[in-house]
Amino acid sequence: MRTARRQFTIMYVVLFMLSGVALLGLTGFITISRTSTPAGPAPQQPTGSAAGRIAELEAQLQAVHQDQARQLLAGSVIALTVMAVASVLLGRSVAGRVLRPLRTITAATRAITADNLHRRLAAPGPDDEVKALADTIDELLERLEQAFAAQRRFVANASHELRTPLATMRASLDVAVAKPGPVPPQTVALADRLRTELDRVDGLLDGFLTLARTQHGALADRAPVSLGELVTEVLSARAADIAAERLTVRVDVRPDAWTHGNAVLLARMTGNVIDNAITHNVPDGWIRVVAAAEAGTALLAVETGGPPLDPDQVARLGRPFQRLGVERTAGAGAGLGLSIVAAVAAAHGGTLVLRARPEGGLHVAIRLPLMPAGAA
Repeated sequence: MRTARRQFTIMYVVLFMLSGVALLGLTGFITISRTSTPAGPAPQQPTGSAAGRIAELEAQLQAVHQDQARQLLAGSVIALTVMAVASVLLGRSVAGRVLRPLRTITAATRAITADNLHRRLAAPGPDDEVKALADTIDELLERLEQAFAAQRRFVANASHELRTPLATMRASLDVAVAKPGPVPPQTVALADRLRTELDRVDGLLDGFLTLARTQHGALADRAPVSLGELVTEVLSARAADIAAERLTVRVDVRPDAWTHGNAVLLARMTGNVIDNAITHNVPDGWIRVVAAAEAGTALLAVETGGPPLDPDQVARLGRPFQRLGVERTAGAGAGLGLSIVAAVAAAHGGTLVLRARPEGGLHVAIRLPLMPAGAA
């Protein structure tokens, strides 16, 4: 890749070489002009022995001038070559110094994501073009932060407001079915279907609220949390679902997987990733769950079997409403499960990595900051 530093260096060297060649040509022209025969009428030539001596002296002077001209030319070429090499080093150094603020701005901008839009470049220095660029980026980040905050507030407020009519609809269904006297079977079946849809909408709103909570500000109610205990609790609560799908679960839970965070959100994160493994599995399939301290992090890993998956689609599963095809997810939620997992992990300073297994199935790895031993 041709960098701006290399281009500036090449331009500097080319300009220096052109200036040096022009100066060398001018010096040669002046030297030749001084050693050439002067214009005008030829002076009267002496005769006899004096003429011979004068001719000999002129020849010697001409030879001296030519030798000096050659030495001057050779020295100039050597000096120009040395200075050309020096200009490369000097040009590279000057270009690097000029572009250093731009590299700093680039690195700082790349480090800013949707989770830390509050950060600013705040470039120091004089009011030049570089500072103007940094200030413009800061203004853009300010507008983005306000837009993201407004979006999250809207989602949270809308989700809260929609809970009231949902509760009213659910109560109306209960009243309609609980009326005295016989209730037609069609009415009971319709009420069951409506309750199922209401549960689905309620789960969707709950997902929106969780996303808004994890993406808005610092987390409160932080405490030591054991990922191993969360895994055990979630698997115990999902035992009936696991049995219904005839899934084999292999668990590797170690007592050293402790982190510091919000227990409610971390429990939701653990439940979502295990629910995803149960829902998007194959009949008589398997699930492997690991909770351990690894490489200085608290690791929660969940693997499932199944057919090979498209790596490009898997990489997008951490975004809201992304699913791996209708045949794997019909009736299985709105596609917020792993996006909530990603948001909770990011809010705790962790990461979510999704990888399609070469032999088929999905590997989900969540890494959170590890709590030091003895601090729990």
